[in-house]
Amino acid sequence: MKKYIPEVLSPLRQKRIYIPKAVHEASGIRILGHYIQSLIFTTDIVLIRNNDADAIMAVYPFTPQPVITHAIASVADKPVLMGIGGGTTKGKRVVNLALDAEFQGALAIVLNAPIDDGILRAVRKTIDIPIVISIISLCDDVEARLENGADILNVSAGIKTPEVVRVIREKFPQVPIIATGGPTELTIKETIAAGANAISFTPPTTAELMQSLMDTYRDEH
Repeated sequence: MKKYIPEVLSPLRQKRIYIPKAVHEASGIRILGHYIQSLIFTTDIVLIRNNDADAIMAVYPFTPQPVITHAIASVADKPVLMGIGGGTTKGKRVVNLALDAEFQGALAIVLNAPIDDGILRAVRKTIDIPIVISIISLCDDVEARLENGADILNVSAGIKTPEVVRVIREKFPQVPIIATGGPTELTIKETIAAGANAISFTPPTTAELMQSLMDTYRDEH
C-alpha cells in the first residue's frame, strides 16, 4: 500500500516540469548520500529551477567552459552531474575541468563516450567525486571503463538503450546505471525492467513551453 506524500506548493510555483510517473519504479542510486531516481537533462537555468527531478544532468554539445559550470552550480537547487567533455575536449583540459566542477560543488562529473582510458585514469586520480561515463552502444568496452575509474554508467543508445542496459546488467549486476528513458511511460518502464537504476528525462524546451502558454493566453483573450 502506497504511503500518502503531502505536497506543498505556492500560488505562483505550481507550474513546473514533472518527471513521468514511471520513473519512480526505478531502484534509484545513492550518490554521496543523495538518493536519485530521476535526472532532468538540461542546461537551461529556467528549467533547472522549475522541475521535480532529483538531480540535474548538465551536458551540452559545446566545449565545456568553467563559466558555464559556475552559472549552473550557482542557480541549481538540487545536485548537478556536470558534463566536462571527453569527445572534442580532450587531454589535460578535461582533468582541469573535472577539478573545477568538483570545486564548484558538482555531485559527479560526466564524461563523453570517446574519452581515452588514459585521461579517464588521470581524472580518477585527480578528483574525489564520482565519474559518470557515457555508453552509446554495445561496442563500448564497459569493463575497461570500470577498471580505469568510472563509477556510474550513463547509457544513451537511442532506441537500443534497453538492449544495451540489459546486456550490461547481465554482465555487471552491481554497477549503477543511469539511462535515457525514451519518450513514453512504456519506454521508461522497459528501460527500468532492463536494469536501469535511474532515468534521465529530456524536457520540452523553454520555447515549446512558452508557445503552449501563449496559445492558452490567446484562447482566453
